Amino acid sequence: MGVNVETIRKGSCHCGTVQYEARFPSGELSGSRCNCSMCAMKGAVMVYVPLEAVTVTEGTDSLSCYSFNTGVAKHHFCSKCGIHCFHQARSDPDKYAISAATLEGVRVYEDFVDVPVNDGQHHSLDNNGERRLSGTLHFTPSPDGKWHKEGW
Repeated sequence: MGVNVETIRKGSCHCGTVQYEARFPSGELSGSRCNCSMCAMKGAVMVYVPLEAVTVTEGTDSLSCYSFNTGVAKHHFCSKCGIHCFHQARSDPDKYAISAATLEGVRVYEDFVDVPVNDGQHHSLDNNGERRLSGTLHFTPSPDGKWHKEGW
């Protein structure tokens, strides 16, 4: 029988005003995206933890919340730099979906090469409980590791 090792990761917004810690049940992060109207505009890779696993350690007074439509999802972001840190998910309101890019040591493109995209446009709560995958995003780095202006 394996031992469940908890990993604490620190995270913050871009300007550092909002800082938090999140407890993950293991060292591995499993990320996903969503194609709902909010998540499509954010474009963030999200990793999930229980609500009680997130503790804001600095900047609570600068953390703003945005909610829309059913009001269940609560999107928390820094009121100074605007970076989305985490949100309470509508599909799993007992969890926070953390923007992986806000976690220390995470390299979103290198660490999440293939990212499943959940079909939030046809949300499971509006679709007889059926959760669907919309597709998968894949990142392919330039062969020489440099940015290219092809197609711009």
